[in-house]
Amino acid sequence: MASPIHVAVGVLIDAKACVLLTRRPKGTHLAGYWEFPGGKVEAGESVHTALARELEEELGTRIGDTIPLITVSHDYGEKRVLLDVHQVKDWSGEPHGAEGQSLAWVDAGSLDEFQVPEANAEIMSRVKALLA
Repeated sequence: MASPIHVAVGVLIDAKACVLLTRRPKGTHLAGYWEFPGGKVEAGESVHTALARELEEELGTRIGDTIPLITVSHDYGEKRVLLDVHQVKDWSGEPHGAEGQSLAWVDAGSLDEFQVPEANAEIMSRVKALLA
């Protein structure tokens, strides 16, 4: 079986204690589901470097310090993922859907209203605890 896809994931929490979710675009795996922003870690790239690159491409933001939050392994059958999740402590630039994707700033009480991929369930639990 192929190695899991290593993904750097960012959790951005604003001053109002809302977390940023992005919507997977049409034509992608799990299209229409909401997730935390991020993307694949390329060969030879650190998780922080990958996260910085992905969030600049996806959101138009430059990140500062991050702290590891959780690591999640999940098998979807057709593919396996290893999600390396970091809380982004600070960033510059107003996040926007730089690749045309929808964004939402969501408070802890509304998180359950957003359909997320199975691999994100553990992340959601951790984020709810952060926002509490």
